[in-house]
Amino acid sequence: MTRRKLDVTIGNVSEVYDGAGGILWEMLMGEQIHVGAEQETDTLAGKAGVTAGTHLLDVCSALGGPARHLARRYGCRVTGLDATRKMHEEAIRRTHEAGLEERLDFRLGNALDMPFQAGSFDVVWGQDAWCYITDKKRLIEECARVLKPGGVLAFTDWLETGPMSDGECSALNTFMVFPYMETLDGYAALSEAAGLTVVEKEDLSPDFATHIQHYLEEVQQTYREAIVSNYGQEMYDAVEQGITLWRDASAEGKVGRGRIVARKE
Repeated sequence: MTRRKLDVTIGNVSEVYDGAGGILWEMLMGEQIHVGAEQETDTLAGKAGVTAGTHLLDVCSALGGPARHLARRYGCRVTGLDATRKMHEEAIRRTHEAGLEERLDFRLGNALDMPFQAGSFDVVWGQDAWCYITDKKRLIEECARVLKPGGVLAFTDWLETGPMSDGECSALNTFMVFPYMETLDGYAALSEAAGLTVVEKEDLSPDFATHIQHYLEEVQQTYREAIVSNYGQEMYDAVEQGITLWRDASAEGKVGRGRIVARKE
């Protein structure tokens, strides 16, 4: 069944991450702002074959946490692309403080119209952020375009994984400001249609449910006072309700997370 997309624009997502939303998710996930933090970044790096000679494009690079980790651990070059100005500027600031400017470059731009020449990167990469993109087909096509021949597309994302009503799907997407969620099979099909060969397609949903439960507990037990003090009770109630909705849906197998690794021949 084809879902109706929510009327979410890149501006709506930028508004969230320029404000309280970006602060909240960094509180819960750390500066990498994805499930599993550095451990997951290392897992994906291993599957993508990242080495010191790799030039990697991080699509939706946010605060640049994964980019800095990759540069430190593997010695690779990383270009980050993000459309949210505050995240972009903060990534540059933190990278300067870390003394990593020689290996990292951050560009402000749209993932659906990437400001790069074809065949520019050895690896194109994303971690739990492409759920915000309004046109996944165009996104994957752009990723394939900027990959070098023999290059690797490697990403994780939040997914629709089981049957649910349109109302449930709309509520989940509205809380997260997602236009829609793709499925794991859907992403694999889009990658193949873009001329890539899928070499790995893995459902990470059981681990995802555990993480969502942890985020809910952190909100309720650790950050409640800070959220209420800084943003008000109404904001806290909305956050708790939204993450509870995701906790329940993930526990019921309706939403989850997956990983795709594909190669450009």
